[in-house]
Amino acid sequence: MDLELIRELVVKNNTKIVLLVIDGLGGLPNPETGRTELEEANTMHLDRLAADGLCGVTVPVALGITPGSGPGHLALFGYDPLKYRVGRGVLEALGIEFDLRKDDLAARGNFCTVDSQGNITDRRAGRISTETCAALCEDLSTVTLPGIQVFVQPVREHRFLLILRGDGLADGLADTDPQRLGVPPLPAQAEKPEADLAARLVNDFIDQARKRLADKHPANALLLRGFSKWPDLPHVSDVFGLNAAAVAVYPMYRGLAKLVGMTVLPTGMTIDEELATVQEHWQDFDFFFVHYKTTDSRGEDGDYDAKVAALEEVDRAIPSLRDLAPDVLMVGGDHSTPSLLAGHSWHPVPFVIWSPWCRTDRSETFDENCCRAGGLGVFPATSVLPLALANARRLTKYGA
Repeated sequence: MDLELIRELVVKNNTKIVLLVIDGLGGLPNPETGRTELEEANTMHLDRLAADGLCGVTVPVALGITPGSGPGHLALFGYDPLKYRVGRGVLEALGIEFDLRKDDLAARGNFCTVDSQGNITDRRAGRISTETCAALCEDLSTVTLPGIQVFVQPVREHRFLLILRGDGLADGLADTDPQRLGVPPLPAQAEKPEADLAARLVNDFIDQARKRLADKHPANALLLRGFSKWPDLPHVSDVFGLNAAAVAVYPMYRGLAKLVGMTVLPTGMTIDEELATVQEHWQDFDFFFVHYKTTDSRGEDGDYDAKVAALEEVDRAIPSLRDLAPDVLMVGGDHSTPSLLAGHSWHPVPFVIWSPWCRTDRSETFDENCCRAGGLGVFPATSVLPLALANARRLTKYGA
């Protein structure tokens, strides 16, 4: 998507746009039932929205490429994730409102479980409590590195943030998370010469942390990924002319919204509390990004039934959003997380848009097959926000 073109065409008005992102939305058929989680779930409200609107499936990065949550959301916000690359560490830092500085090196961390041979048996340490995570982080914050300040901050459950602050720290480090079980964590490796110092310091931190965590089962080791520094992204207000708000529970998504200039609203932990936040601030913003996480978590757990239940929970939120009478309502996902794979996948993601100006299609249900056959077909996720602007009458004509 050419952001300069969009900037030239944008016109402002009083219309309101809502984008509900159901994290990890897409799935694969269960071998026993032959039905995906969306096909199995009772989603009468999403089905009605699909029948009233225009459907398709989005490709977050490119066909065959499995996206992380960062690239998946950036695409939905209109930013080409191949051009605008944002590390997970920066997103986590912004999400917990850490005072990230321009030269800080940030990494997303997972506490994990390793066996007596040092091989990973659980990449998430049994999803330890946030309180346990905080205690471990407090201990690791006292690790010392020559000439470097070390910050270790809890995020949520097994997740934490590592910040190294000092001179000469470059990004460009490979993840230490091998993304599979039965193998040991990887050492930090520099992917460019200027990152050699950072790699040595990170490995020093890992060695010291390993000794401190040795008797802390199940969180007896750690994994690091997304080494990154502050990027420079244009804001949604500048490019898309939107006064945008984000309503999200998990820090990573709050951080991503901040990075593109959205106002992140304080909210509760449930989808009902998120909806109450949208309602409370309805008159203050013209674009609302609302994030729902549980579908992704249950998909990553490989729990088909739990993901079905999560889809039914978020389906019950649709009437409240429609009752607000937005001019444009969109529902999609940042990526697919089939419980069959227990992880992210490359499969295109169901999407629906409704507005008074939409052409409808023949979709009757909101699921992978019906959306793929919808009027939008298979299209890049970067087109979602321009499509919303057009339906909100916020784009003028291109050319004579």
